[in-house]
Amino acid sequence: MSNHTARGTRILTRLACGASLAAMAVSPAWAQNAIDDAPAGEDEIVVTGFRASLDKALDQKRNSTAAIDVIVAEDIAKFPDQNLAESLQRIPGISIQRDAGEGRAITVRGLGAQFTRVRLNGMETIATSTDGASANRDRAFDFNVFASELFTSLVVHKTASASLDEGSLGAVVDLNTGNPLGGKEGLTVVASAQARYNDLTKDVDPRVAGLIAWTNVDRTFGVSASVAWSDYTTHELGNNSVRWAQAPFRSVNGVTCMSGSNFVANPSQACIDVAEAFHPRIPRYGLVAHDRERLGATASIQFEPSENTKISIDGLYSKFKETRDEYWGEVLLRSNERNIDVSNYVIDANNNLISADLDNVYVRTERYSRESETEFYQLSGRIEQALSDTFRVKLLGGFSRSDADIPVETTLAFDDTDATGYRYDYSDMKFPLLTFGAGIENPGSFVLAEFRDRPSFLTNKFKTFAGDFELDVSDSFQLLGGGFYRQFDFETVGFRRDSTYCAAFPCAPGTSGLPVTADIAELFQLGKAGQPSGNTNAWIVPDLAAGTALIDLYNRPAVLQQGEQREVTEKTYGGWFMTEFETDILGMRMTGNAGVRYVKTDQSSSGFTSGTFVTVDRTYDDWLPSFNINLHPTENVILRGAIAKVITRPTLGSLTPGGAVDQFNFRITSGNPFLEPYRATTFDLAAEWYFAPGALASVALFAKDVESFPISTSLQGTYASSGLPTSLLTPGTPAHTAVVVGADPNRQFEFRTTGNGPGANLKGVEFSLQLPFSVFSDSLRHFGVLGNATFVKSDVDYSIAGPLAYNPVTNRLEAQPNGTYTQPLLGLAKRAWNATIYYDDGKFSVRTSAAWRSAFNDSTSGNNNVFEGYGSSFNVDASIRYQLTDNIELSIEGTNLTDDYRYRFTDLEANRNYENNHYGRTFLFGARFKI
Repeated sequence: MSNHTARGTRILTRLACGASLAAMAVSPAWAQNAIDDAPAGEDEIVVTGFRASLDKALDQKRNSTAAIDVIVAEDIAKFPDQNLAESLQRIPGISIQRDAGEGRAITVRGLGAQFTRVRLNGMETIATSTDGASANRDRAFDFNVFASELFTSLVVHKTASASLDEGSLGAVVDLNTGNPLGGKEGLTVVASAQARYNDLTKDVDPRVAGLIAWTNVDRTFGVSASVAWSDYTTHELGNNSVRWAQAPFRSVNGVTCMSGSNFVANPSQACIDVAEAFHPRIPRYGLVAHDRERLGATASIQFEPSENTKISIDGLYSKFKETRDEYWGEVLLRSNERNIDVSNYVIDANNNLISADLDNVYVRTERYSRESETEFYQLSGRIEQALSDTFRVKLLGGFSRSDADIPVETTLAFDDTDATGYRYDYSDMKFPLLTFGAGIENPGSFVLAEFRDRPSFLTNKFKTFAGDFELDVSDSFQLLGGGFYRQFDFETVGFRRDSTYCAAFPCAPGTSGLPVTADIAELFQLGKAGQPSGNTNAWIVPDLAAGTALIDLYNRPAVLQQGEQREVTEKTYGGWFMTEFETDILGMRMTGNAGVRYVKTDQSSSGFTSGTFVTVDRTYDDWLPSFNINLHPTENVILRGAIAKVITRPTLGSLTPGGAVDQFNFRITSGNPFLEPYRATTFDLAAEWYFAPGALASVALFAKDVESFPISTSLQGTYASSGLPTSLLTPGTPAHTAVVVGADPNRQFEFRTTGNGPGANLKGVEFSLQLPFSVFSDSLRHFGVLGNATFVKSDVDYSIAGPLAYNPVTNRLEAQPNGTYTQPLLGLAKRAWNATIYYDDGKFSVRTSAAWRSAFNDSTSGNNNVFEGYGSSFNVDASIRYQLTDNIELSIEGTNLTDDYRYRFTDLEANRNYENNHYGRTFLFGARFKI
């Protein structure tokens, strides 16, 4: 531990101890915390009407000792959004990351999803799904795994307390399911059904949910169960460049530039200019179709035989299945530039080969399909026992498991390796013009050249046990503490059935694959992808079922990928101690808590290194003091302050030794089991003004001094410099051909790994307003607005490889020394806001919500581009509900009403198009019945 860190820890510990002693010296009336770290099932959440749910959430925030934000269901099994992530983005400081047009993960105050810990019914867990590339291999929680109807409240803890599970630099989020004893006596039955329509797919899809609960008259025993199911399709239409790169071409405007693997002896200036400029690697338009089915269920049993004893057992199950189908028409400039002739080109001010005519190009049409399934279950139990009027204990135990399996991940590719008449034009960077020459719709122009299948399997498992106590020393002073043990297991393994056709089957001399016939092909029509007039919008693609049957793909051996067989076992155990207090100071009421948490981490990481499966063990521990204080100058004003030491453990996929070779993109990725955790000191100040019933105006300042954090690094080198054996390369792949056959023994590879990076700082401000219009006039009491805005600043010094440059001595493009770039933390958007305006008279309600997030970087570099990330986003949703009778409600909802495009860029300054896609508007028409 550095001197700076040790000094900070001593200061925090002294503050915590000093606050505890000060609280012992005074003892006015003690006010019990209303939410007490949000254990599941502690609060009554049965509310009616949107305004009532806002009031209840506001009361919990107001009465909390620490800084929290709360969302509660309007009623049992009736959450206000279709997705939990989309609900959370209404909270100040929270933005969401979308996948297939719906919220998947959250960022809190600019910190990415891996910095947020999530607890289900009080127990930390991880739910894992798949995105565009693979299964989630970090600590981020995928909210799209669960149906929102299964939950009754969300609580976001923005400041740390000793009693909260460690592991968060951003926030701890509590997701709470049913609470039978919090409901009404007798039987409750709720059922809802919705029809989902998307204006891109033109499909009508079902969504149904139901809940049944029963509580006895004495309110000592209650049970509840809920289920939700949906089956829907979303289309993602747009374009993709698969990044931009530099490389010399065969000729430019008729002048020969290449001789073998190098420039000619005296290349022209045009050859050098074009080689040094960035061009799209695989420019393409296409469709990604997401067919998703989500099933979820919860069950809860609560038994309270006396006022001193309460027993709760909670279970949750979810299955999330998706078939992802992709249809692409593209040109492989990547790795084939030496055979391509360039003419009629333009290089813009950002050194982009922004447009060009290309001949002798490698045209590919591609069909990809992935079947993925996430199955999650959790079972937890809690016993709360009062041993006396002043002493209580609580025991919590449980386990969870999340399996994210991809049994099928198949690609078939048709190739035409010497096509002519191709042109691209990225003058409009978001909507390029891509035109193919003749033959793109003719099966006879192509050969079946390549096939892949990459099944993979990932499992996350949790086991938890904790014991806590509470001791009321006086009406104004309480001692709390406990111990805990958690074991987390991460396992992943991947296989390959990749090959070129001619490496797996006999081919006719002079051919590069099986000639395509109509029985293994189909014509694809692009649809509305934002493409300009004149774009090529139809092409032949492989018929997946016929093509895989022809080559008997799924009976071919699946070869284990050593770099993709990895495991991490992490055991954490320790204890915590905290005081909660209330007193008067200078005539003002003061509440707060102070404490310290100790945690020891035993980590065991396993993976393949040089063909041997190795395990690396390490241990580290942390003392995490925290202090929260709240001053009440008046009855309606609260001033909050907090300071704490916090950690986030490294991403799971980065902790394992060994690595994987991407033989198609010339990339080698490796892990690092010696990564240190992210460690930080956090500071928070806030002022909250509850200026009217149901109203709040607040401002919060926050800062995080991050001591160090793991950072991705990327550099260029030859395959030989990696030290890996050529036996890892699969015959028929581009890497095997380049390295083993010897077409270019100095073929450049990109090396990616993760190291312990420098420190960083983050600071920002949040503004929030909850304003019922009853403040202005009773006649406006049914109207109101919610709004918040967050501004964050962060500085990190990154060392990144920049563009290649031509060296006249070696006659090659060569890497330049790394440059230092000061940029925000990855995943951090500097600005975000969201707003909701509503009308609710108890019978009829209307809500419209908008959310905006500024652009942000999500990776340091790829193919010598400096940073890559996402452009700004703007989403508008709306909801109309009408209470037809006391038991029946009708609803109409719309999401993504602006049909916002998701724009992804590569290179911060040049802002080159990585991808630009849209998902269409979605409308839901539904009815809900309750008795």
